[in-house]
Amino acid sequence: MSPAGVGLYADLLAYYVREPVLCFRAVLIPDKSLLRHDAFGQDHDTWYYKMYFTLLDKLVNTGDRYSVYLDIKDSRSGARAAKLHEILCNSQRDPDCSMIRRVQAVRSHEVEQVQLADLLAGAVAYAARELNGSRAKTSLVMQLRAGCGCSITETTPLTMRKFNVLRWTASPP
Repeated sequence: MSPAGVGLYADLLAYYVREPVLCFRAVLIPDKSLLRHDAFGQDHDTWYYKMYFTLLDKLVNTGDRYSVYLDIKDSRSGARAAKLHEILCNSQRDPDCSMIRRVQAVRSHEVEQVQLADLLAGAVAYAARELNGSRAKTSLVMQLRAGCGCSITETTPLTMRKFNVLRWTASPP
C-alpha cells in the first residue's frame, strides 16, 4: 500500500462501514509457529482449508443462499474449494447445495469483494502484529477500529455480524 493510495483505501473502508449488507469475519492466527500439523495428520494446506471452514461455517444462516469466492492459493485450489464446498454443505445439512451454491477459487484482482476482504484482512494482520512503520496502514487500522467500534484483533461475539474476529490459538501439546 502506498501513501498515494490511502485516500482510495479510506473510501473503501468507509463504504464497507456504512453498507449494511457487507460483513466480514477473520480468523486470526497470532503464532503459526505453534502449529503441530503432524499431531493432527495434516499438512499446512489442509489446515489452511480447515481454517476456511472455521471462518465460514458460523456465518451461514438457514434460508439464505451463498456463493463463496476464495483467492486462488495454488494449482490445487479448485479441488480444495470443491472439497470445502462438500464439507460445508454436509455441515449445514444442505445435501443438494441449494443454500451454499458454490465455493470457488478466483483470482482476487478479478473480484472486487475479495479485494475488499483482502484490505480488511490486511488491516487486521497489521494491527495484530502491532506494526506502526507505515502511516498509511496505521491510519486505515485506526479508521477501521473507529468504524467497527470493536477490537479488530481480539475475538468478538458471533452476534457481531458486521465485523467479527476469531482469535484462534493452537491446542496445547
